Amino acid sequence: MRDRPTDRRHLRLASLPVEPSSQLDPGDNAGIVQMEHPTMPSAHEVACDESGWEGANLVTGNSDVIAYASVRLSVDAAAELLGELGGRAGHVPREYKASHVLRADRRPTLTSLLGPAGPINGNALVHLTEKAHFVVGRVLDLFLGQSEDAASAGLVVDRRLTALATTLSREGPEAFGRDRWQAFLAASNAVLRTWKPRNVHEPVDAFVDLVETLAELDGGSRLGTILDELRRARSEAYAARVRLLEHRVLRPALEPLIPALARTILHWSRGGGTDVSIVHDEQSALTDGRIRRLERQLLPPGRALRFRQADSRTDPRVQVADVLAGVARRLAADELRGHGDAELGGLLRAYVDPGSRWSDERSWSRLGPKR
Repeated sequence: MRDRPTDRRHLRLASLPVEPSSQLDPGDNAGIVQMEHPTMPSAHEVACDESGWEGANLVTGNSDVIAYASVRLSVDAAAELLGELGGRAGHVPREYKASHVLRADRRPTLTSLLGPAGPINGNALVHLTEKAHFVVGRVLDLFLGQSEDAASAGLVVDRRLTALATTLSREGPEAFGRDRWQAFLAASNAVLRTWKPRNVHEPVDAFVDLVETLAELDGGSRLGTILDELRRARSEAYAARVRLLEHRVLRPALEPLIPALARTILHWSRGGGTDVSIVHDEQSALTDGRIRRLERQLLPPGRALRFRQADSRTDPRVQVADVLAGVARRLAADELRGHGDAELGGLLRAYVDPGSRWSDERSWSRLGPKR
């Protein structure tokens, strides 16, 4: 029997999804993310890689952003592209990385790569994840949303919870102060982790106790209303964490690569209208069970997802995806911190998935695809 937690009767794949920086009405009902499907060639595998993934602790890593890139090029075209990049640098390394084109003296190479006449234009997609916002969204999903976001690989969007997560992510750091906000993120991350499967109550209690402290500091604002709802959900959260632990193998809450890959599959399969073949850099989080579950969720009967992993050093297409992911992460992280590059960020917009997980409105106005 085919596992379909997402009700495909409501899956409409025609228009753009809810954009991460848009103002959402908290009273709206849940809906399915919708997707554009551009014309594309059908001859090649899609190569994928990420930059910024550092494991299940999403709030204390070296990067605030994960970029997940996919490119559709032939092996020969990717090898030629890497040769051009290496030739311009005066040296062809065994594995070409984003750092080779992010140096100041390689700016013409980077603008050529990302530009409208470049070799990947129209043949690439970048999904961006603002890590802190992802954690906030998932903890609200756990406490208030029956873990529907995690269960659906990010395809089911509860507009009310999305609006609450956006409000928390945008206003929390200033309202609570840096240290308290970081403590909130750490407690959120801890309650979502599953490395101690018998530990049900302790992380829930630690999270709710912190929420109660924060609510006393800011009880009259929009944030106070959200915190009140969270602290009233303590008893329900115990049961929710039990379910989280039960489904940790196939439905991990702290794995942003899964919704990024889901968006990628929908993009290149034209919303499930065609088969899709993916070659991916070696990644332990993308187990066979999780991939097969995505296939059942995203593709209708008769359509297939072919997925294999490869060492990026042996496949030039995966190296191109790695370069694009590294460049995108660097540009997006700089923009998030307020010192972005207007020219390069403007070029990157042509590749950014409108369904990226992003809350910061100012940076998204410079990174998100133009309407």
